[in-house]
Amino acid sequence: MSTESAGRGEPDRTLRLLWRGRLGEPLGSRGPKQRSSVDDVVESAIQIADDEGIEALSMRRIADRLGLKPMSVYTYVPGKAELIDLMVDQVAGEVALPVLQGGLRERLTVIARLQWDEYLRHPWLLAIDTSRPPLGPNVSDHWEWCLDAIDGLGLADLDMDRVITLLLGFVSGPARAHLDAERLRRSSAESDIEWWERNAPLLEQIMDPSRYPISGRVGQAAGEVLADPLEAFTFGLARVIDGIEDYAASASASRAVIA
Repeated sequence: MSTESAGRGEPDRTLRLLWRGRLGEPLGSRGPKQRSSVDDVVESAIQIADDEGIEALSMRRIADRLGLKPMSVYTYVPGKAELIDLMVDQVAGEVALPVLQGGLRERLTVIARLQWDEYLRHPWLLAIDTSRPPLGPNVSDHWEWCLDAIDGLGLADLDMDRVITLLLGFVSGPARAHLDAERLRRSSAESDIEWWERNAPLLEQIMDPSRYPISGRVGQAAGEVLADPLEAFTFGLARVIDGIEDYAASASASRAVIA
């Protein structure tokens, strides 16, 4: 089989692994009778990524946790890329999806906060490529749940996809800032306020008010309140939903005129 053909065939293996709960767990093609399971491998990988970051993940580390030989891990998953797909789908199913109630704003807020909580439980999710999300059962259920929140608003199908992508994409920014702030707080003995106070005399010398009049005014206002990533997330989310509500209302009105 050519490399190109093998590449085309690989997604079937990954999809079978993702849907193993319904299709049955694939059997390893090499080695003796298996001592673990795909679930064991995925859970071990998630624990490593949670504790040390996705960069610490390797087949050898997983094998050490499970008491396996490093190469035997490949009898459960084809490689690291496929393993990460399995990890993403696994964590997507950790929390039961709540029934979406209320108006559009309430439904979108629930979706965004669920994503926020997932990032905080598993920061490594922010470090992986999600341009082609795994089509596993949990990811698929989550996507259907998100789309259901905006179905019937008069949006075109493509716009529905774009609205949810916009909403979830927004969450990643504040979540990353929050986690970065937490890492800095744990690694530094100096608080943000202490850093600003220590550097204030120098900043006053180099930040010429005549050159940075707006930055100075806004910076002073921001400095008078304690930085709160959750508050920033809440503020930004509200503005994103404002825009989605306006767009949905406009789309609905346009379709009514056409009808």
